[in-house]
Amino acid sequence: MPSSRRTRVSSEGPRLTSMASAFPSTTSVRLPAAATVALLLALVTTVQSSQGDKEPVYRDCVKLCVRTNCTGARLRGFQSAQPHYMALTGWTCRDDCRYQCMWTTVGLYQAEGYRVPQFHGKWPFARFLCFEEPASALASLLNGLACLLMLLRYRSTVPRQSPMYHTINAFSLVSLNAWFWSTVFHTRDTYLTEKMDYFCATAVILYSIYLCCVRTLGLRRPAVSSIVGVFLILAFTSHVSYLTFVSFDYGYNMAANATIGLVNLLWWLCWCWQNRGTLPYWWKCGLVVLLLHGLALLELLDFPPMLWILDAHAVWHLSTVPVHFLFYSFLIDDSLYLLNTEKMGVKVE
Repeated sequence: MPSSRRTRVSSEGPRLTSMASAFPSTTSVRLPAAATVALLLALVTTVQSSQGDKEPVYRDCVKLCVRTNCTGARLRGFQSAQPHYMALTGWTCRDDCRYQCMWTTVGLYQAEGYRVPQFHGKWPFARFLCFEEPASALASLLNGLACLLMLLRYRSTVPRQSPMYHTINAFSLVSLNAWFWSTVFHTRDTYLTEKMDYFCATAVILYSIYLCCVRTLGLRRPAVSSIVGVFLILAFTSHVSYLTFVSFDYGYNMAANATIGLVNLLWWLCWCWQNRGTLPYWWKCGLVVLLLHGLALLELLDFPPMLWILDAHAVWHLSTVPVHFLFYSFLIDDSLYLLNTEKMGVKVE
């Protein structure tokens, strides 16, 4: 929540105070009074845009703020007063200018009765300490902790001799890595953290496909799962290479993840349907994959963040926390079943 000091958060939340400074500043940089006139004049001709960072009102504000506050003695003053955690997470004087000008632009939009715009592809969020998107960062952290807790429970419950033990451990590590980068990205959105968040999320879906392949085919035909594994590695490498060296196309990335997600969904559901009469815990797997794909639809709500903190993305991440417990309950049941059937020499289905 914007506040007068970066080191603490106002309990009142952001509020419109003037047309020149729409929200309480969270930085030591200041907009000169002359910025008021420039902002108001620019607003007259630009309020029709729905993307805040494309607005001349926003761009002119950032340019003026940087020119005034991010050079010479004022820059040195900003750096000396900046908390260490802000410096360590890469927040610069220019970043603070963009943050302050974002709220100034939001205030002007609201004062004129227009819908809150997005900035750089995201809704405006109230920064808490160094956390750019506090709710999403917290939700990602909770997902990671849930995954870690259940991985430890899996390791303490399932013997290493279980056929799926090592594959599930690897899947858990891939998932933990993805939640780590999701937390980092929502804490600080940079070129690197964004790419790592996107790429690691794709890796989780692909590894889930591999996990399903090993469970359904690989236990009886290891060569098949090996071939599929190589194919998935090549697909991931091509995906990352295209987005990194050719074009970071958000539409393509979304379509690619939706496609492999659908493959993952259908493959797991087919296995659940085939084993519904023999495995009493099959419903856990079916419910998990349906929940994960169904809850992802929350992203479609795409509403401005409530209290400038909680948006649809954060709600989606929060809603997936309990799913980890159900999924690992299924993995534990299935791993123990596979271990017992292997000991008895029963054919695995």
